[in-house]
Parts: sequence; structure tokens; C-alpha cells
Amino acid sequence: MTDEAGPWLVVGLGNPGREYAGNRHNVGFMVADLLAQRVGAKFGRHRRAVAEVAEGRLGFGGPRVVLVKPLTYMNLSGGPVAALSQFYKVVPGQVVAVHDELDIGYGQLRVKVGGGEGGHNGLRSMTKSLGTKDYVRVRFGIGRPPGRQDPADFVLSDFSAVERKELEFLVDRAADMVESVITRGVEQTQNLYHGA
Repeated sequence: MTDEAGPWLVVGLGNPGREYAGNRHNVGFMVADLLAQRVGAKFGRHRRAVAEVAEGRLGFGGPRVVLVKPLTYMNLSGGPVAALSQFYKVVPGQVVAVHDELDIGYGQLRVKVGGGEGGHNGLRSMTKSLGTKDYVRVRFGIGRPPGRQDPADFVLSDFSAVERKELEFLVDRAADMVESVITRGVEQTQNLYHGA
């Protein structure tokens, strides 16, 4: 994998503001924050997009990454992502969205390229703004809401006490998967992590 076409754009999807910080819908922000720590970068407001960005390299002399946390709220995430992909000259195949996924059980992590949005408004906005579905998704399973709880309420609620016991490990693993996508590619990452 080379970064001749520009850096990798890693987009953590979530909602800005302290009241949303621990929500299931904000797991993308959690992964982006951990990746920023790993590359030794701090998030700051970008001058060309309504987003916070952190720039660094994976390892010494490794691929360049631009970590992104859109500040537009989930439903409008695509605007800042499209603006930043143009600014940094990033092709869609080097855009990675990290997001919560209702269709996968809690504790399961999956990687794929393209596909549907599964009702996820952040992905829908990204697809519309980028004009393609062909970007990478790191899907963080949160499972279905219990009983008859509205999925919209469920994603905007915090992880349960039981889930929080595993959360740090899962965020760490999701960050590993993002790094693997960038350094090894999607297929090898699927082979490494999907069986685990």
C-alpha cells in the first residue's frame, strides 16, 4: 500500500458535544481519539471543513493518516468528509469510516468496502457527499435494541455497565483493524480479524 495518491482519511463518525460522548453512536469518535494518541497527534479545528482533524504517520515513516471527527452532527457528516477528501486529494478507496453497526452483535467488528448504509445516517450522508459507496467501513457491532426500544433512542444512549467492561478492549481492536486496513489492505484484515 502506498500513499502516493495522498494520505488515508480515517473518519470517526459521531456527534460533537459532551452529552453524546459515551453514546453507542459515538464509538467512531472513540476509535479516532485512540488512533490520534497512537500517532502522537492532537485534534484541532480544520480551516476548510466543519471538523476536527489530527495528522500523523503510522509508525516511523509509515503511511500518512488524517484522522477526522466531523462536527456537523451525524446526519451531515458527509459534507466535511467530502471537503477534506478534496483538500487532501484522497481517493474514495483511501477513506475509512469507523461507525456503530446495529446489524452486528455487540463485541463483533467487521471490515468491508462499499455496500448499503443499513439505515445509518452518517454513512448515508458520506455516500451522498462522496458520490460513491466505495469507501472502507470498519463496523463496530452494537447489536439491536432490547425489547421495543426505538433504534434511534438506542444509538443515542450510553453503553451499558456490562458492555463498558469490554469497551476499551474493543475500541483498541477496532483501532488495530483501521491500522491493518491501511498497512495490509482490506482482504488481509478480513482474514486476520473476521475469524477471531
